[in-house]
Amino acid sequence: MVVTAQQVKELRDLTGAGLMDCKKALAESNGDMQGAVDYLRKKGAKVAELRSGRDANEGAVIALTSEDGKRGVIVHLSCETDFVAKNEEFVKFATEITQLALSNNSASKEDVEALKIGSVTVADKIIEKVGSIGENISISNYAVMTGDHIASYIHAGNKIGVLVSYKNDAEATAFFKGVSMHIAAMKPKILSYKEFGADFIAKETEAFKSQIEIENAERLRLGKHLKNVPQYVSMVQLTPAVMTEVEEGIKAELAAEGKPEKIWNNIVPGKLERFIADNTLLDQEYCLLDQFFALESDKTVAAAIKAFSANASIVEFKRIELGD
Repeated sequence: MVVTAQQVKELRDLTGAGLMDCKKALAESNGDMQGAVDYLRKKGAKVAELRSGRDANEGAVIALTSEDGKRGVIVHLSCETDFVAKNEEFVKFATEITQLALSNNSASKEDVEALKIGSVTVADKIIEKVGSIGENISISNYAVMTGDHIASYIHAGNKIGVLVSYKNDAEATAFFKGVSMHIAAMKPKILSYKEFGADFIAKETEAFKSQIEIENAERLRLGKHLKNVPQYVSMVQLTPAVMTEVEEGIKAELAAEGKPEKIWNNIVPGKLERFIADNTLLDQEYCLLDQFFALESDKTVAAAIKAFSANASIVEFKRIELGD
C-alpha cells in the first residue's frame, strides 16, 4: 500500500520516531496507525534488550519547580552519547517527563515510569525512543522535594540539576537561585558539619594530613612555600577548650613578638578566623553552609544567608549530576 506523508507526520507526532522508521512501520502494518505504533514499540523493546548492558552515562538533567514554589523535581534521563543528549528532541522529551512528574507529584522513579503520555506509560514511551534513537535510554535518577519555598537551577548543557528548600519571610528567589548555582559548582554533599559521624571525621583527619604532607614533599623539592598541616579538619573538633587553647597560644606569640597588649583585640579575631579556615577543610569540601560562597568569596554560605536576611535558612538541598 501507499503510505502518505500525512500518515508519516501523524506517526512521528505520536512517537517521535524517525522518518524512515515511521514509513516502514506504516508499511508493515498496512497503514494501521495503532499497528504502526505497536511495531515501533516492539522494535524499541528489541533494541532495549540488546543495549541494556551498555553504559548510559550521558543524558539530560532537568530540574523544575511548581508555580507556587512549594514543590520541585529533578529527572535525569540518561542515554549513551553526548550527541543524543544535546539533541533538541531528547531534551524536550526529558523536560516533558519532568513536567509530568511535577504535575502528578510523583514520589519515586517507578511512579514516574507509570505515568501516561497520551495512551501509553512513560516506560513504554522510553522504549519507543530506544527504538527510534538506537541507544540505551532510561530514567537513571530522580529526586523530589516539598517545602515552604523551593528554588531550582539547571547547569548549562543540562548536566546538573539542583533543588533547594529554604525558609524566608521576604522575597528571596534570586538569592537562593544563587545558592543553587553555588551547589551546582561546589558539589557539597551535606548541609552542615553537624551531620558528620565520629568515625568518618577520624578517618578524614588522617587522610587530609597525609595528602598535605605528600603535597609538601613535592613543594619542598620545587622550593615552593609549604602548606600548613592541619591539626583538625572540622568544626566538630574545634571545641571551646580547643579554641581557648588556640587563643592563648596566639596571645603568647604576640607577647613574644613584643606586640603591645592593648592592640591584641585587633589582631586575635583575625588569627582565630584563619585558624578555623585552615582547620575546617573537611567542612569546606562536604558541607554547604561551611563552604565559601561562590558569589561572595569572603563569606561562607551560612554567613551570606545571615547577611541577606536574619530570617532566612536552608532546610535541605538535592543535587543530581550526570554520572551520579
